[in-house]
Amino acid sequence: MIRVRILVPVHKLSIIKMAKVTEYIKESYEELTEKVTWPTWSELQNSAILVLVAAIIIALIILAMDSSFGNLLHYFYKSLA
Repeated sequence: MIRVRILVPVHKLSIIKMAKVTEYIKESYEELTEKVTWPTWSELQNSAILVLVAAIIIALIILAMDSSFGNLLHYFYKSLA
């Protein structure tokens, strides 16, 4: 079996790749401007408040766990001394 390789000049390959990148950017822009449904300002504020409250609750849970384990280890090491 004979294999034949077709060589394409390097500058044509870079032009083809650049065209693909340009097409991708155009399609992305079109999708973001015409197809995406963006939240309203009040929806955005509600979501931000929800995330803030969740982050505070998680931080408090981690603080409680850290303090508990710290105290537990403190009493454990104190009992060994």
